[in-house]
Amino acid sequence: MATRRLRPGTGRLRTALPAGALAALLATGCGAPAATGADGADGADGAHTTAPAAVSPAPPENLCTRVVAHWSREVLDGTTYGDYQSMGLSNGQYEILRGVVDEARAEKRRAGAAAADALIDRRAREGCVAWYRSGGPGEGPWQ
Repeated sequence: MATRRLRPGTGRLRTALPAGALAALLATGCGAPAATGADGADGADGAHTTAPAAVSPAPPENLCTRVVAHWSREVLDGTTYGDYQSMGLSNGQYEILRGVVDEARAEKRRAGAAAADALIDRRAREGCVAWYRSGGPGEGPWQ
């Protein structure tokens, strides 16, 4: 019986998540432990228990701001724009990114990298807040 050899890289498990999925996972919270008594126990039998805390999701403009700012820095430091879907962005978020990067490039030439970095944070936030104020993404994935 012959043994079958795998080509290099084909036997590996892919563990990387798309940027959007990773950002969504990071935006969710975990439950916090319930309050305990003076002895550290909160159950009648002295056992420690935890109750899930009410977790409200972060406003969508916060996640938008984080991903747009991240990819704006990546694009500014690189030489090319990527595909918005490979970045985990919607079309609307990608439009915000393009405007932010254009402004950041001009700011970097004019005032340096630190000024461009501050501009990215500010303009990504402004763009995402305005986008979600006007309704955010539409029905389709391209919105």
